[in-house]
Amino acid sequence: MHLQGRRVLVTGGGRGIGRGIVDRLLEEGARVAIVQRGDVDEVLREHPRVEALRADLTDPSAYAGVVAEVAERLGGIDVLVNNAGAMFERSVAEISPDEWDLMVALNLRAPLFLTQAALPHLRDGGGAIVNIGSIEGIGANPQHAAYSATKAGIHGMTRALAVDLGADGIRCNAIAPGWIDSDLSEAYLAELPDGARAALDALHPVGRTGRPRDIGDAVVFLASDASAFLTGEVIVVDGGRTAHLPLPS
Repeated sequence: MHLQGRRVLVTGGGRGIGRGIVDRLLEEGARVAIVQRGDVDEVLREHPRVEALRADLTDPSAYAGVVAEVAERLGGIDVLVNNAGAMFERSVAEISPDEWDLMVALNLRAPLFLTQAALPHLRDGGGAIVNIGSIEGIGANPQHAAYSATKAGIHGMTRALAVDLGADGIRCNAIAPGWIDSDLSEAYLAELPDGARAALDALHPVGRTGRPRDIGDAVVFLASDASAFLTGEVIVVDGGRTAHLPLPS
């Protein structure tokens, strides 16, 4: 197993992409602390290598306490996975300052200051940071100005952290997922005309949309010694969607 005994903090690890990340980390032997606003399910609660903590990551006063408690429960922190985030659609004409601030607080501020709080632990063993960005940090969908801005910010922050923390033996990389299947995405597709799923699959050269485990696979690689010479990179995991130039229909 690549990550036997590694101690990993994952924000937002209870469902969706976060759950795919947690499942793969556990399969590789890691011990995982999940930090999120809500509870985790029974399967995760009863897993012998899972710790679950509830926290509001939009609250700046929460970061130091969360990291300290995770380090106490796990005996340290080797890997930080900044996965928790928010996404909503709002036009430029309609978005409010409070909505903008919420998006920035969770998607951009929390990863930076959780990293800051975790630094003493990550320095101990030459740790790794994995940030979850998005292909919307590279391109954009309609009404996603705030979301795209925060994800592009995560990509830039990842490169800057790699530069600043390299001397401490800490690597920092990001993953930019494309369309990843979830309950919300399936509900969205169900509201579209017949053929929407086939059309969506056809956007991907691999012939399908992503699964949470696909992102988990990439996290396992970036958290492991197999990527020891990789830092400051944003790895796009999107089934080739952004590589595929559209043709006129």
